[in-house]
Order: sequence, then structure tokens, then C-alpha cells
Amino acid sequence: MAEGLRERKKRETRQRISDIATGLFLEHGFVTVTIAEVADAADVSVNTVYNYFPTKEDLFLDRSKGVVDRLSRWVRGRDVGESAAAAVLRELRDEVEAVSPRVGLMPGYDRFMRVIHDAPPLRSRLWSIQQEVQENLETTLREETGAAPGDPLPALIAGQINWIHQTVMGSIGREMVAGREPDEVSRETLALLDDMEELLSDKVLNYAVRDHS
Repeated sequence: MAEGLRERKKRETRQRISDIATGLFLEHGFVTVTIAEVADAADVSVNTVYNYFPTKEDLFLDRSKGVVDRLSRWVRGRDVGESAAAAVLRELRDEVEAVSPRVGLMPGYDRFMRVIHDAPPLRSRLWSIQQEVQENLETTLREETGAAPGDPLPALIAGQINWIHQTVMGSIGREMVAGREPDEVSRETLALLDDMEELLSDKVLNYAVRDHS
């Protein structure tokens, strides 16, 4: 019981620090705000902040672990008879059609993207995250297909699937920063997904089809 209470308190503290830091970054900019200011606003020590977030970038991009695993999670959860690319396309369409905040379709996302745009360290971290997404997906495709270590196909397919995801997220980010309404961006992004699917070869669209439950 006591262990459970301690873990819950840690999660609550971590979330509170993250929320306060995000608010400060959105208001004053990532480069301007210091860890000491975050700690003061959260009423914790600087060491406590670093215990939960090893770097300042982690404070702003604290949900990156979920993003890194997103494509792999969708591929692993694909239906019987569904390929890896088809699963990602389906999941993306569902998120976009639902006008989901998880893909940036929400009021205020423009402020989030501007903070990243104005901070070179965040842009660098975002690029690193995108590389992790693709590498993670390649590993998943190798596991799901039983590909040999030297087989280049999982890496090539992962690149194609990651291109879909990055293009969609990039397009949504640009349109939201331009002041567009989420519903409007959603409709246009669904059309963009159709266009991208038409560009994919049969080899990509039929790779890693799940043949059993």
C-alpha cells in the first residue's frame, strides 16, 4: 500500500513539474526559461527536476516515448490479413478523422510548434525522436517477419512507413501554425493520406501481412 502511494506521488509530482514547465515554455520561450525557474514555480529543488527529467528538452518533449513506439505499436496490433503499412494508414486515418489531439489537431498546437521552431535544441531533439521512430519500427518489422539480419527490406519498408507518418505530422503542424481550424485541417489531411497511399508500391502495401491471430 505504502509503495503504491509513493509511486502515485512520484507520478503526480512528475506530471506537475511537466505541466508547469510547459506553461512557462509556451509563455516565455524554451531558451529563456531556466530549470531553476521551473523548479521554483513547481516548489521543488533543481535536483528534483533533474531526477525526473535528465535534460531540459525532456521537460518539453516528455511524452516522446509514446511517440517513439507509436508506429511499432500500430504494426504489432494489426489485424489478421492486414499489412504493416495498411495498419499505420488505418490508425492515422482514425486519429485524423477523430480530430485527435494526439496528432496535433487541437487549439493551441500552433503555440507548441512555435516553441520548437524557435529553439534549435528542441528541433534537434525532434529530429532525433523521428530517427528513433524509424529505427524502432525497423526492429519491429524484423521481429514480425523473421527477417534475416542482413535483409535490407525491413529498413526500407520502415523508411516508407515513417515517411507517411512524418509527412502527415509535418503537414498538420504547418497548417495549425498558419492558424487553420482543426476540423478543416482534418479533412485536408485525410485527402493527403489518400494521395500518399496511391504513391506506395504493392510491395510496401503488402509487406508483413498478418496471416494468423
